Amino acid sequence: MISKALVAASTKPMILSILVRGEDYGYQIIQRVKDISGGALEWSDNMLYPVLHRLAKDGFVVSRWRISDGGRLRKYYRLTDKGRAELETERSQWLDVHKALARLWEPVAARD
Repeated sequence: MISKALVAASTKPMILSILVRGEDYGYQIIQRVKDISGGALEWSDNMLYPVLHRLAKDGFVVSRWRISDGGRLRKYYRLTDKGRAELETERSQWLDVHKALARLWEPVAARD
């Protein structure tokens, strides 16, 4: 099980990464996270929507109500240009963390 702190830290870059592929709505974002993580990450509505609202307040995403193909009214979210720039910042930071951890987790003999 992934710690709550790590899940919380990863929500912003994950949402931005999902939305860079196109407009999406809350439930579908939750499902994509579950699929991408192989079920290791299971988000709830109560966790997702406050993050989406904060991303909207910060100007990284915008939303609009739209009728889905199935005829349901859904709120769709899409990345703004500012959100795309933020995604690049997040990506760079996470890759730096990943590289540092990968080096720390190498066998000691491999670093000599």
